[in-house]
Amino acid sequence: MPLKPLLPIVATAFLLLLPALAPAAGENDGLIESISPLLAAHPGKSGAYVLEKGEEALLARAWLADHARKSIDIQYFIWSTDNIGILAAEALLRAGERGVKVRVLVDDLLIDAKPETILALALHPNIDIRIYNPKHKVGTSTAKRVTNLVTGFRSANQRMHDKTALFDGMVGITGGRNMADEYFDYDQRYTFRDRDMLVMGPVVADMEASFERFWKSGLAVPVEKLLSKDLKKMTPARISAVYADLHEYARKPENFAPEVREALANIPRKFDGLLQNMVWERVRFVSDIPGKNDGSKGLEGGGRTTTEIVNLLKGAKKRVTIQSPYLVIPKGGLPLFRELIKRGVEVRIITNSLASTDNLQAFSGYHKQRKEILKSGIRVFEFKPDPDIRRQLIERFPKLEKNPPTFAIHAKTMVIDGETLYVGTFNLDPRSTNLNTEVGVIVKNPKLAGEVEANIEREMSPGNSWDARDNPDGHAPFSKRQKLKMWKAMPLEPIL
Repeated sequence: MPLKPLLPIVATAFLLLLPALAPAAGENDGLIESISPLLAAHPGKSGAYVLEKGEEALLARAWLADHARKSIDIQYFIWSTDNIGILAAEALLRAGERGVKVRVLVDDLLIDAKPETILALALHPNIDIRIYNPKHKVGTSTAKRVTNLVTGFRSANQRMHDKTALFDGMVGITGGRNMADEYFDYDQRYTFRDRDMLVMGPVVADMEASFERFWKSGLAVPVEKLLSKDLKKMTPARISAVYADLHEYARKPENFAPEVREALANIPRKFDGLLQNMVWERVRFVSDIPGKNDGSKGLEGGGRTTTEIVNLLKGAKKRVTIQSPYLVIPKGGLPLFRELIKRGVEVRIITNSLASTDNLQAFSGYHKQRKEILKSGIRVFEFKPDPDIRRQLIERFPKLEKNPPTFAIHAKTMVIDGETLYVGTFNLDPRSTNLNTEVGVIVKNPKLAGEVEANIEREMSPGNSWDARDNPDGHAPFSKRQKLKMWKAMPLEPIL
């Protein structure tokens, strides 16, 4: 399996995934030994910790993957064959080799992996891989994909946007991050300001139940079935070669910079600090069912997560603070916000500007609505592609300062009255409302909600965002403004 060469600073971050590092005292403890005392000290409550920084979110996943003893269940919308994706796959392979049962469920639309790589991993006795709603990529020809779009437009557009990682049924992570470089601050050209929540305790059982629903759904198809022709070519020698390539790629010491070696040596202390700073509260996990809804309303229909979000909004008394990368307010949304504002609720939303957005199609929908949104009384802030906040969010920013990547919002977060917090996968757009399955966690805790709201408010400040009333489109390149005109001419709103 040919593998892309690593940039040294990127590969360094994955040293934590390597078996070559000798573990310090106590590092061999499994999750049960590390976490059971915390659970015992907070009976009936769930622990919650917000992962604001990409590097911290990566370290948490890596530590958990290396310390799981029984099971790892992974569910993602995007899994790329880039530095993050390759080395994450190698970490899961090592987990399987030490006896951990690994299950991976990935949506079909944006998966990026070679058939022999997927099959080799799936053929390991401890690893199972399934693809959700395979209408576009895995085992699908171009002709078949076109047919799927023509004969089943809604079905082809109904994607699994869920992002969950579960370890030994005890710890879970959910939020906006997919498995690719740009979600963990390791893309040299483009990176996302994102947010996850790490949880443990009773809420994890609900996350496991949701994963099981999707895993057992008829929409989740084993890769061996989808790639039956390629399966015939997978000899033991080819499988072994894929495993060897993955391990060799992960072990090369020349790819790792000394300063990151030093940082990785502090992982046990950092993760212990993370655990000690968790908030213990009643945490709810909300999720859609496979398929989102029964499809009887065409491209509409809502879902469980949509209902939860609407109910949170309806209960607001003082203020609503939202962070969403895409802002295409779905049907019924503006009347709801107008009603809130009428009764004295302050509504503030931060989204991407034309200069920062990675999705011109979605921005075109927002652009059509912007005047009406502002007229309703909603305060809107548009994120800059070069915000001051990069220095705080990217730990190694001084090394990137000469040629920094474009920054964009990808976090999906809502804070109600400074005390109720939602962190998940739900974008404020028709696609998340009606088509894509979504998940998230809700916790009522003024300390946690207040900290996140303060971070969002900081990103609304002039050093990080423009006020949408000032029409910041002129800060985007001319070519991007011209492309926006093309997308605005298309009737895409129901699928944005």
